[in-house]
Amino acid sequence: MSRPTTKIDLITTADEQFSTLWQLIDSMDDKKQNAVFVFNEEFLKKRKEAHWQRDQNLRDVLIHLYEWHQLLLNWVTSNQKGEAKPFIPAPYNWRTYGKLNEEFIEKHQNTSLNEAKQLLKNSHTDVLKMIEAFTSEELFAKNTLPWTGTSTLGSYCVSATSSHYEWAIKKIRKHIKSPEK
Repeated sequence: MSRPTTKIDLITTADEQFSTLWQLIDSMDDKKQNAVFVFNEEFLKKRKEAHWQRDQNLRDVLIHLYEWHQLLLNWVTSNQKGEAKPFIPAPYNWRTYGKLNEEFIEKHQNTSLNEAKQLLKNSHTDVLKMIEAFTSEELFAKNTLPWTGTSTLGSYCVSATSSHYEWAIKKIRKHIKSPEK
């Protein structure tokens, strides 16, 4: 799937991927939805990405998506108010955001799967409302918003929505195919 480059494509792709994500989740019974992820050692040895070890269950994946929505929403809101803030909050940065991801998991150890589902559904709606407030040019033309640096707001939005949903879909599909503990 090509990366969106217009507001319409951004919203459409985000909604389509979000719908695919929920269809996949809804295809699992409660036991599988609540099961601990079990990926075999051989598979894990081939994977360098930290998330294969980090996320222990469906809740962790949904919380990860939710928290990245919050990063996007907070970043946009702050910068629109004239409060210059980076996308990744201090003390983290793009080299250390893995630790931030771990913090999200830790923060939500007492969040139930149902709460995580609702948080994500609400934040997806909030992100789409935020996207709607911008023109396609504001989203995708470089140097339109000074606080996006060398990138575009649309690129950040794609990363926090459709691209992130694709990541979650792949991970959940792998979970569905894996044996339970």
